[in-house]
Amino acid sequence: MTVAVVTPALARPTRTRYVVLALVIAAYFITYIDRVLLSVAAPFIEKDFHLDTITVGKVLMCYSIAYALFQIPGGWFGDKVGPRLAMSCVVIWWSALTALTAFSTSAVSMGICLFMIGMGEAGAFPIANRALSRWMLPSERALAQGATHAGSRLGSTLTPLMVVPLVGLTALSWRLPFLVFAAVGVVWALGWYAYYRNMPAEHRNVNEGELERITGALGHFAGGRRKVPWAQILSNRQMWILGAMYFCYAYDIGVFLSWFPKYLTAARGIELTHMGFYASVPFLAGLLGDVAGGALSDHLLKTTGRHGWSRRIVSVTGFWTSAVAVSLAALAQDPVVSVGWFALALFFLELTVGVSWAVTLDVGGEFAGSVSAVMNTMGNIGAAIAVGVTAWFATRYGWASAFGVVALLGAVAGLLMLQVDPTRRFYSDTTQDDNSV
Repeated sequence: MTVAVVTPALARPTRTRYVVLALVIAAYFITYIDRVLLSVAAPFIEKDFHLDTITVGKVLMCYSIAYALFQIPGGWFGDKVGPRLAMSCVVIWWSALTALTAFSTSAVSMGICLFMIGMGEAGAFPIANRALSRWMLPSERALAQGATHAGSRLGSTLTPLMVVPLVGLTALSWRLPFLVFAAVGVVWALGWYAYYRNMPAEHRNVNEGELERITGALGHFAGGRRKVPWAQILSNRQMWILGAMYFCYAYDIGVFLSWFPKYLTAARGIELTHMGFYASVPFLAGLLGDVAGGALSDHLLKTTGRHGWSRRIVSVTGFWTSAVAVSLAALAQDPVVSVGWFALALFFLELTVGVSWAVTLDVGGEFAGSVSAVMNTMGNIGAAIAVGVTAWFATRYGWASAFGVVALLGAVAGLLMLQVDPTRRFYSDTTQDDNSV
């Protein structure tokens, strides 16, 4: 009797890259729990510390400024030491600072803690992007990016629902959620370091079948660490167009992340006990938009083979439809109708985000961490400006005018995305081609 032996080369490819993707999704989820925690807790902190809206805006800006300033250092750190160590370090850093925030006694001490949290969280997305660059196939990139950002929106959706009940559990009030979510971050960091590897070939769970699929699509990466070609990246006109587009996007999402709970209570008269539910609805719609945008872009790429068109059509449609929906939401008289329009606006705004980050993989290759860091730096400059500008507009001219700026920048972002070419690498590379599509 002859027994057939299946060699590893003929075995069905493993799917370790999807476990890696799941870990990155979890990281985005935790990042946005900590980030939205700040805005959800803001009304309680405002009451506890006897602060006005402008002061709360200044405190929140401490986080946003640090988050913007440390994007490029964070991306460089990930490219320098590798995503395995880098992600573990930054998550433990911001988790420790999140716990320390619970012991704040004033606006000043809280602002310092938030600045240091922003330093750590700044590296998360660029490093995670670098982590996926050597694992995900080109035809999976937009969906993967959509899924990771869906994780962040799931965090945004669930945080109001989790924080408001936690606030009433103990005498710690708003401080308890900061301690709970800090512990979650530490657990994730330990799990990431134990499982992730910087190269698929180094992972014991990757068989030859999966490795062949990855190297067949991405090519063989050069050994050792290569110097980031900053001069080429920063002198590329497309880099600045992509960054300007993301400035507009991040300003818009920054308004929702920083001020939407406050808007619901101050402008729409929704009580704090019900605010958690209504604040979650648009973020749930955004979560669906993240997945839908990435899946649609990858589907169009596979069926048409038109790489640039498949990225642009999804993004432009998302930005322009979101701009219209935000305008209708701000003008609606009924609070429930307004929240419905905001949900539609956030769905279409988030339709664009997976595409934006997929483009950084398309044009960044091995240096996707650094390219995405530049894009995200410009984006978070927009987000930081959004915190202060929105407080000023809302105080002086009303909330409708503040959301008018959001609609305008959404329209501009669509125009900018029309000029982005995802098929052209931002740097010349004579040693490898890891973006063959």
